[in-house]
Amino acid sequence: MASTPTQDLQNEILTTVRKSQESVVDAIKTWVETVQSITPKVPAVDVPFAGKLPKPEEIVASAYDFAEQLLASQRRFAEEVLKATGSLMPGTEDSAK
Repeated sequence: MASTPTQDLQNEILTTVRKSQESVVDAIKTWVETVQSITPKVPAVDVPFAGKLPKPEEIVASAYDFAEQLLASQRRFAEEVLKATGSLMPGTEDSAK
């Protein structure tokens, strides 16, 4: 399947974003290692109800699951709007009436 200029541009943007993200993650890992090496170990603190709080991974997963559902809903909405207004587009049989 041949790619289109739009697909090529999208792939280029996604590749650039992914490389930038990898660079940021690498920089954060280096920063964490540096901070850990120069700071003393801090004893664990018992925070009331800490066990009931969601883990950061759960918060991220939940937020992205919600965003995915919202984006899918918006896509369906846009497709329905295009379908409902399609007869108004030039070149369609209904628009000639």
